[in-house]
Amino acid sequence: MPQASGSPKKATASKSKCEARKPGVARYNVVMRKPPVIHARRLADDSHFLKVELLDLEFSNGERRTYERLKSSGLGAVIIVPMRDDDTVLLVREYGAGIDRYELGLPKGRLDRDETVEQGANRELKEEVGFGARELHILTTLSLSPSYMTSMTHVVLARDLYAERLAGDEPEELEVVEWKLSELHQLVGRPDVTEGRSIAALFIAREYLAGRFVPRP
Repeated sequence: MPQASGSPKKATASKSKCEARKPGVARYNVVMRKPPVIHARRLADDSHFLKVELLDLEFSNGERRTYERLKSSGLGAVIIVPMRDDDTVLLVREYGAGIDRYELGLPKGRLDRDETVEQGANRELKEEVGFGARELHILTTLSLSPSYMTSMTHVVLARDLYAERLAGDEPEELEVVEWKLSELHQLVGRPDVTEGRSIAALFIAREYLAGRFVPRP
């Protein structure tokens, strides 16, 4: 079926769950999934991946302040820009608990111990999208909110894709959506595309592929 300009490519409806999970198949549900039901809300006494750290600072003018920041207990994170061809990127639709809705963005995740950035990016790509990549290039590193968070995310461009799926920790299968980088201006106008790292990474990848951006050594 031809793809309408500026709209996601829809996969043919599958007859079974098994068929829907075939690697290499782009999936897109026309009817938006309902967000999960929230059965309870409570403040966490502790977190397994974020800690609050107090910083006693003295600035160059002698002023002293105590700042709070969220210190990640992880090893960093990756966000992947997977290219099916020179102009087609693969996005995923995933539930975001922070805003209680589904967001369309790039696959991403935290690095595991003893993983390189490239290894972690390839693992996350296989878990969330059902593809691996023969070419992986680190383009840059993004901060999330530098005023009060220590976490950093590596932007990785993935090309020369091949079908392979690994079991991940997602509670449900993620929808995979194809989009044209040449129509990125239409993507960022969608109400379900607000995740800053995804938007930044897409523009960085587009500029790199066009030869207008050179990664720092």
